[in-house]
Amino acid sequence: MPDWSYWVTLLAIILILWISARLLLSGPALRAYDAPPGDSGTRMRAQASAEHQQTVQLLQQAAREIRAAPRKERLAAIRRVMARGFCEPALLAGDTAYTVRTVDAGGVAGEWVLAPHADPERRLLYLHGGSFLSGCARGHRVITSELARVTGAAVLALDYRLMPECPRRAMQEDCQAGYRWILEHGPDGAGPARELFVAGDSAGGSLALLLVAWARDHGLPAARGVIALSPSVDLTFSSPTLRSNLNSDHMLGPSLRGFLRLPRTLRLLLMWAINRIPPADPRVSPVFGDLSGLPPLLIQVSEAEMMLGDARRYVHKARAAGCSAELQSWPELLHVWHLFAPILPEAQEAFTRIAQFVQRCRTFSSAG
Repeated sequence: MPDWSYWVTLLAIILILWISARLLLSGPALRAYDAPPGDSGTRMRAQASAEHQQTVQLLQQAAREIRAAPRKERLAAIRRVMARGFCEPALLAGDTAYTVRTVDAGGVAGEWVLAPHADPERRLLYLHGGSFLSGCARGHRVITSELARVTGAAVLALDYRLMPECPRRAMQEDCQAGYRWILEHGPDGAGPARELFVAGDSAGGSLALLLVAWARDHGLPAARGVIALSPSVDLTFSSPTLRSNLNSDHMLGPSLRGFLRLPRTLRLLLMWAINRIPPADPRVSPVFGDLSGLPPLLIQVSEAEMMLGDARRYVHKARAAGCSAELQSWPELLHVWHLFAPILPEAQEAFTRIAQFVQRCRTFSSAG
């Protein structure tokens, strides 16, 4: 006779571990912060421009290049494409109006991007995206050059350490070191910042939100504002738009489709194993943290991308905590469409809105 008691006990243990993992790793429910009717932020356009299709074609071309690489070389191919960028900004095409200076920012490699007449005491710390696995300061010069132009600030883009070579904590330590450094160093050398903004896209948007909360908790001078472009804020992957926008997100959809087919508990365990931090921990999922006392916030997001729900939830939770938080959305666009600024009108519109946000923060700070 088979020993059924052994198998029943084993099954019970597995079930208990499974349920415990689900409860411990998923974090508190965030459905209360889904956008209520009539409060989904500011929609900037009724429909996408004709140039949007050109950006989709450029993305598809890059995706074909990546898929053509052998599987073992796929990450290197992604990093190569990200370093090159999708559109060449003016300062890569020989326009001497902008200048780029490499720098050691408190032990972290980075580069200053300066527009003409930049005020060295006005500074913006930029954290690039790339799923924490790729991306670099050079490949995001389309964004950093536009930020330098519209804000008049000296923009410092960090080349923080990446996974899988380094643990998740390493990139956060690099961002923290960069924050401390930029408070006391500008493009012309040592000297205090008169104002500081923090910005980032996608994974870098997550790092930017984590960074301003860390600065608050450690009593450091606060940024005047934080700008997050299509940020990832929830590694438990609980947002409803992860599935509803799966097919319309041309950038993230293809890479996340297989992952989202896995049972949620398995996804949570994988995120825990990859990051070595529980996925609902505020150190990797800023939406689960304390959002009170943060600087004014601007989030820009596409209504077609999977991160739309993340953006809505973060903005609504920040408002509930008493913070000034703005959500601006555009229809149909790619995740972080700002990378296509040389050809896409909506990208220029987004940077104009960023300039207005920065000016509002400056005016509010001066009035206070």
